[in-house]
Formats: sequence, C-alpha cells, structure tokens
Amino acid sequence: MKPELLAPAGNLAKLKLAFSYGADAVYLGGKAFSLRSFADNFTDEELDEGLRYAHARGKKVYVAANIFARNADLPHLKEHFRLLEKFGADAVLVSDPGALALCRETAPSLPVHISTQANTLNAASAAFWQRAGASRVVLARELSLSEIAEIHAACPTLELEAFVHGAMCISYSGRCYMSDYMDGRSANRGACVQACRRAYRIWTQEGASRDFYDVEEDGKATYVMNSKDLNMSSLLAELGNAGVCSFKIEGRMKGEFYLATVVNAYRRIMDGGLTAQLAEELLSCPHRPYITSEELNGGTMSQSTESSQTGGMYDFIGIVTDMVGAKPVVEMRGRFFEGDELEILSPGETFRKRFVVEDLRTADGTPCPDAKLVQAKYTFDCPYPLRVGDILRRCRTSAASC
Repeated sequence: MKPELLAPAGNLAKLKLAFSYGADAVYLGGKAFSLRSFADNFTDEELDEGLRYAHARGKKVYVAANIFARNADLPHLKEHFRLLEKFGADAVLVSDPGALALCRETAPSLPVHISTQANTLNAASAAFWQRAGASRVVLARELSLSEIAEIHAACPTLELEAFVHGAMCISYSGRCYMSDYMDGRSANRGACVQACRRAYRIWTQEGASRDFYDVEEDGKATYVMNSKDLNMSSLLAELGNAGVCSFKIEGRMKGEFYLATVVNAYRRIMDGGLTAQLAEELLSCPHRPYITSEELNGGTMSQSTESSQTGGMYDFIGIVTDMVGAKPVVEMRGRFFEGDELEILSPGETFRKRFVVEDLRTADGTPCPDAKLVQAKYTFDCPYPLRVGDILRRCRTSAASC
C-alpha cells in the first residue's frame, strides 16, 4: 500500500489548504491537550466541521491529545475522548499509558496513535503499545532506517508513522524542560517558548563587575542549541521499504505559504515527480539548514549555528480566494504592483507558471496599480486558469536560483 502523506493543520483554513495540495490526512489539536497550544487550533464546532469536510473527500483527521497529563486533566480528557469518538475522528494521538488506557475505557471505538513524544525507539516498546490497544506508533525522530525496519519486522501489523520534514527539537524526541525553567511555560504541556532557538552568552563575575562573552562554535555564531530542520525527501522510498506507512510533515505553527509549498513538493515526489526540481522547492520557503535522520543518527552535527533560519527564495504575495469569470480574486499577503512578474504555486498543471500582472484592480473594480493593503482583495488578468487555494509568489531579487 502506498504510504500516506500526513500534513499539519493549525486551523480550519490550513486543513482545507493541506487537502487541496495533496495531503491524505491531517493532524490537528483542539483548544486543550495538544502540544501546540500557541497554534490557532480547533473549537469543538470547527473540529466537527473539519472532520465532515475531510470525510466527504475521503481524507482522514488525527487529533493530538498528547500533553503529559496530570491528575486534574483526566476528567476533561475523558470528555474529550468521548467527543472525538462522537465526531468520528480517525484517531487520537496520546503520549502516556494512562491516557491510552483512559481512551480505551471511555471511547473504545476511537483508534489510538502513540505520539512521537512517547519516544518509541525499539521493538519492545512498539509491541507494548500495540498490546495496550494502539493501532499506530509515531516513531522517535532519532531512529535510523535499519532500526525502523527492525521494529517493523518485530511488529508487522502495527502501523508506523515517521516525521519526514520540518523543525526538530534539540532535546531528545522533544522532551524538554528548558522552557518551563526559563519562562514558566511547559513544553510538555504545549506551551514551549523555544528557548533553545535563542542566542546565548556566558559571563564571569568578580564582585559587582561582570564580563560577558559570546558563546561560539568555530567562530560562527551563538545558536548552540538551535537544531537543523529535517528533510527526508530523498529517502521516502527507503522509509517505505523499512515499513513506514505514513510520512508526517511538521508545522502546525507554520503559515499557509510554507504548508502549501512543502505538501505540494512531497505529494509530487510521492507521485513520481522530478525529484531535483521538487528538492529545490523545499529550499524556496523559510527553513534552517537541512539534515536527514540518517545523518543525525550517524553523528553529524545537528546544530544550526549560523542563524535562526533562511528567508527562502520567494515572497508570499497572495492566495486565490475566488474566481470571477476568468479573473482571480486574490487576498494580498505581500505588496505587489501592476507589471510585476509572479509565479504560481499550485497542485495543478499551472505549478511554476509565470505571468505579468496586468489590469490590477481592487475588489470593486477600481483600477489600482499598487496592491498595498494587507489582506485586501484584488483582481487582475492572468493568462492561466487559476483555482481557489492557488498561491502567488514573487522571486526575491537576491535569489538567483528562482
């Protein structure tokens, strides 16, 4: 069976966007119990709507409830599990045995997936989760291909999911207390402030005098705990052969441009697209230097010491929200002008087509050579047939590879 492409959905609009760009399933969080509490997340009503939208299109929705729960959380978790079962969620993700047992007791028909936060690194742990009632395990990012294959051989009927792209945590499998210690916000309960991404200095003190020093690696920078981003796009076939049935993209906090770019690239790679061209696509949106899990497992330095992340090769100009005849209605996200050359990001045949903006107008039809109002609606002539959800981008002057 062909592996599933699993995308993040930080809100309802991103859920729809992920599906339009080729995701087979999304994972998301409600307003509580998720490890991304700073994402927009879903109200109960939005969750119900999102599930109906997905199922009408043959897609799946997995709901994260993977905080490290405490006693006070348990009654509310019960109600949450019952609600997910009622709505027909395709699975819930949990991190600890207590939450799993609670779900099997209170919502027996709700499938359970074990979150990567549970740090599953070996076949014995995977077998434990399966015996306890889990149908899938999201593997720890630190595993090599050979280790994944060994787990699959030992548990052939257990579904294995693996992250293939996105930000990684410098702490092992994301288990981190730094945010809690430094800012009073627990990463293990969804409130990480990403303290590891900051630049650091050390200081010495003698009496009232302090001397500060930059913390550097090879004279490059101070980002000693800032990890590289994962990119397994060149190893998808190997992951599938090792037994992975779901390729997971990180990014519930990421924007629409990032989501569309990455999902589109992985969908096309999985469908046999031109890998070199699509690998370039993954360089086009903001990212840190990339690393594969094999490099990570082999001991290659995983820190991104030069900066927080690159800006990417393109500016996000707008997203098509409607069509009026042959004219697109575009919600502006970056200032553009009549006469600008734009490029189309689309799951369809217009992908990477370029055109010059002509007859630029406001939504009421007033000629407007300068689209400068953020999230205002504009129309213009385009020689290609666009669709709702298509994104328009502009190559940055400094990006010679566009």
